[in-house]
Amino acid sequence: MKDIIPQFFISMKHYTREQFIKDIISGIIVAIIALPLSIALALASGVTPEQGLYTAIVAGFVISFLGGSKVQIAGPTAAFASIVAGVVLKNGLDGLATATVLAGIILVIMGFLRLGSLIRFIPYTITTGFTAGIAVTIFIGQIKDFLGLTFEKAPVETMEKLEEVVRSIKTLNPMALAIGMLALAVLIIWPRYFKKLPPSLVAVILTAVLVKVLELPVHTIGDLYTISPSLPSLHVPKLSFAMMGKVMPDAVTIAVLAAIESLLSCVVADGMIGSRHNSNMELIAQGLGNTFSALFGGIPATGAIARTAANVKNGGRTPVAGMVHAVLLLLILIFLMPYAALIPMPAIAAILFMVAYNMSEWREFVSIVKTSPKSDWSVLLIAFVLTVVFDLVMAIGVGLVLASLLFMKRMADVAEVNGWKYLEDEEENEGDHIDLKPVPGHVAVFEINGPMFFGAADKISKVVLEDGKRVLILRMRSVPAMDTTALKSLKKLYNSLKRKNVTLVLSHVNEQPMSMMERAGFVNDVGRENIAGCIDDALMRASFL
Repeated sequence: MKDIIPQFFISMKHYTREQFIKDIISGIIVAIIALPLSIALALASGVTPEQGLYTAIVAGFVISFLGGSKVQIAGPTAAFASIVAGVVLKNGLDGLATATVLAGIILVIMGFLRLGSLIRFIPYTITTGFTAGIAVTIFIGQIKDFLGLTFEKAPVETMEKLEEVVRSIKTLNPMALAIGMLALAVLIIWPRYFKKLPPSLVAVILTAVLVKVLELPVHTIGDLYTISPSLPSLHVPKLSFAMMGKVMPDAVTIAVLAAIESLLSCVVADGMIGSRHNSNMELIAQGLGNTFSALFGGIPATGAIARTAANVKNGGRTPVAGMVHAVLLLLILIFLMPYAALIPMPAIAAILFMVAYNMSEWREFVSIVKTSPKSDWSVLLIAFVLTVVFDLVMAIGVGLVLASLLFMKRMADVAEVNGWKYLEDEEENEGDHIDLKPVPGHVAVFEINGPMFFGAADKISKVVLEDGKRVLILRMRSVPAMDTTALKSLKKLYNSLKRKNVTLVLSHVNEQPMSMMERAGFVNDVGRENIAGCIDDALMRASFL
């Protein structure tokens, strides 16, 4: 439990007044960036604008206070938008709260079980594929508001939304499109000349003023939602086994996605500040942050890479910056939230277009397709397509299964069993000198290379003895690991040799395979005297048999 310590308490040991000032400035800037994003992502998730702020305030504060990273900024992110929208439609806000609480509990358990390092077992092709897929779903989901279309239906699935866009294209609102294009232009051009003021904030203020002053026929947030400036209040969802059963798959998806995105954000931040995060503490903080977010009316949250990077670039170096960002958003919620009703929906759509573009990593996507083996980019494309056409659960599940099968095939392909007559010395050779060793006529030597598991276990059957051989030496120095299936194949070979009165001698058995053989009693079957430390000892033993 000694390593389960929040970074906040570690940072406070050497905290200075100068760093406090930097953290406050950075927290204010990050809050200004997070304000329009939190509102936009809430609307993309099918919930009210203030719920996005509740998430950034509650989860943002808790995760900064208890997290394992010095600079992580947490809040609502685009990765959850389609998942949250689907849960709300199927099971309502109580279902979403239940799923988020369950996800929080799963994350806390993952942290205490020290599963933070498992992030490295999720292939990069899968994360790139489903991230690009999420970007496409967000983009398609915002076409309606960007063009000012009027839908006859309210589809949830991405492909159904695209079909509805095509059917409703005749209802395009030119003014909405103009406002959306203006907002998009600001988001693209503004950062090239002005670095300090966030372009999203400029875009929403400019377009809101134009729509209000010119009385343009463009939908605003206030036209579609009731804006509440009230503080987050405690709301315990109606928990039932039936509801928990319904939302459990979504809870697992939220937990896995929160873990992946938050830990990836931590890794990026570590590279920027030359530090190292505590992944297990971060998972616990993510779990608690999501749980409290749900209990106070928020939606799922995780580490936000863009906001975290902004925090680092503006001088934030301790969790205080993230806590300041949450407190400032709380003040904005209380005093300025009614003005959010004036923000045009096309401006929100434009912001989400940019979010989708930035998270798509399309250059990396294209690079993988161009330069990677067919097996890798196949997994990438499958994860991408399944995310867009179906959902993230299927994409991650199928992607992991496929990636695992391909990995096992690769490992099976590199595993080999070869026979030889002469081999290099066990000692390191000098230059090109090779010390060849004669093999007695009654002895056969086979060398196994690569991990021996169920995918490669059948290769042991390649060991075929010529007539007159009384001893078989299996050289296993290049076998780092083996599983039960491979051990069973080895036993089968031993029993076959025993029936033919051929002695099996094992040479240079590594630690993991030896441990398996010990536990299975195979060492006693073969005889400890027939297990040699190196090929010299094995040949010496074979010469007396």
